Amino acid sequence: MNDGYDAGYGGGDPYELVGYDEYGRPVYRPAQAQTHPQGQDPAQPGPQQPYDPYAQQQYGQQGHGYDPYATGGQPPAQQPYAPYDAYGSQTGYDTGQQYPAHGDGHVAAAPQGGLPTQAPYDPYGRAATSGPQPRVPEQTTHIPQQAGPPEETEAAASAAGPAEPDRDYRTEQFAFVEEPADDSEDVIDWMKFTENRTERREEARRRARTRVVALAVVLALVVVGGVGYLWYAGKLPGLSSSDSEPGGTTAAGAQKRDVIAVHLHDTKGGGTSTALLVDNTTTKRGTAVLVPNSLTLTSDDGTSTTLAKSVDDDGPDATRTALDTALGTDIEGTWRLDTPYLQVLVDLVGTIDIDTDADVPDPDAKDKGATPLVRKGEGQTLSGKMAVAYATHRGSGEAADAQLQRFGQVLQGVLRKLSSDPQAATTTIETLGLILDPPLTEKDLGSFLAGLSDLAKGGDFKTALLPVEDDGRLSAGAGEGVVKDVLGGTAKSPDEDAAVSVSVRNATGVEDRAGQARVVLLNGGFTFLEGGTASGTEATSKVVYAEAADKEDAVEVAKTLGLPTDSVTQGEVSANAKVSVVLGRDYEPAS
Repeated sequence: MNDGYDAGYGGGDPYELVGYDEYGRPVYRPAQAQTHPQGQDPAQPGPQQPYDPYAQQQYGQQGHGYDPYATGGQPPAQQPYAPYDAYGSQTGYDTGQQYPAHGDGHVAAAPQGGLPTQAPYDPYGRAATSGPQPRVPEQTTHIPQQAGPPEETEAAASAAGPAEPDRDYRTEQFAFVEEPADDSEDVIDWMKFTENRTERREEARRRARTRVVALAVVLALVVVGGVGYLWYAGKLPGLSSSDSEPGGTTAAGAQKRDVIAVHLHDTKGGGTSTALLVDNTTTKRGTAVLVPNSLTLTSDDGTSTTLAKSVDDDGPDATRTALDTALGTDIEGTWRLDTPYLQVLVDLVGTIDIDTDADVPDPDAKDKGATPLVRKGEGQTLSGKMAVAYATHRGSGEAADAQLQRFGQVLQGVLRKLSSDPQAATTTIETLGLILDPPLTEKDLGSFLAGLSDLAKGGDFKTALLPVEDDGRLSAGAGEGVVKDVLGGTAKSPDEDAAVSVSVRNATGVEDRAGQARVVLLNGGFTFLEGGTASGTEATSKVVYAEAADKEDAVEVAKTLGLPTDSVTQGEVSANAKVSVVLGRDYEPAS
């Protein structure tokens, strides 16, 4: 079945496609008969009516179309229609009568007595007239919310009437841009809280890092300080001077020491006791080196003597020089301390506490069975008088070193009670009223004793006995022990090849015989040792040697003095001497 819109349907005039309506449906119209100008071939098609694809087709009484079967296949008379407005200026189809419109937009009046004439079809919506037509505004596509061409806008507005106003968004419609909303304060508070919380975390991290850095710096300083102290004190393993030398001894040049000699003079019982006070400023240790009176020294004239004789006969300066030579040390001064001054010193510091090793009788007691002045025991408190009695006490049958060690105990007890302040210690020394031997001054002695007092209170002070052999020489262990480690010196006792020391005791009953024998022995190359004067006289002279190896030396001594060789015998000799000589009445010095 053919479609009613088919151009060839019913054998009538053909239909031509005009265009498509707004719903996409094809729109047809009957083809109109055409007249041909003169001279034109009828078979040639005439000029076609222009097609307006945007124009809407409206048919008078037919409504939305026509029925080709209602008129026997003939299309009804076409009614005039208005141009199609693509922008909605006309609202739908009008089923009433339409009149042609002129170019200026006014509808032509209907002719009298009939229908209005239909204007030729113009696909661009222009009326077909014989004269020039007014320009119809072009339909220009534009972007929504943009104004079209002015002519079109005015024509559309006049034709369509009032239109819906355009949507215009203004700044005040976005309230959150210019004006804070009700919850803006909450948002700001939350942002501030978040920011403050982050800042607090960062600040806590910075403080933690600062603490870690400070702790690391403190630990580094502690380590460096500890290592420096150990190095300064010579206690650092592998770097101390004691570890760098064989036997673990401390090099003398690596440490600084201050040494002062103290000579205690017993004004009642006689005799002297000597101690060397050593302040090692490098190791921060103090020592009282106890020197036996039997130590052999060499006097300025080359003769040999003992420490006891040197203190009594040669004086402090010569004794200090002799000790420096024998021990290889540097004694800075000599402190002569008589027993009365020791008693006052102990009373000034307020008694001392020491461990006593013997009962000491009161020297002023007339009854021998009286209560001892000093009791044997630990932690005994001694006054000045008790301290002097204990320091000078030598029991029956005791060695001289026992009394020397008691003197060292008293010195240590005094240092523990003396003030550690140099000024206060100096005041104490000045109160004693001592007459010191130059170059030692009261201020120097007070400062020196204050330093030792500090060490004694801290437990860094001790006493050490200098080991001396029976002949007055230093023992083999003394050189490696006390002399080198404590005094930082080198022992210089007479060696085996030195001149033979001869002790001479006068038993002739003539006072100057010993002096005459001294001159003879020194001229013979021997070392003279004073042996004192016997209480009685001897008829014959004696030359005694102790070791068999010393027999030849003894014979030479007898020949030098002009004594017979049969006077040479083996027996005990005095300390510090290889040969002892007792001059009898038979001795006649050479003229």
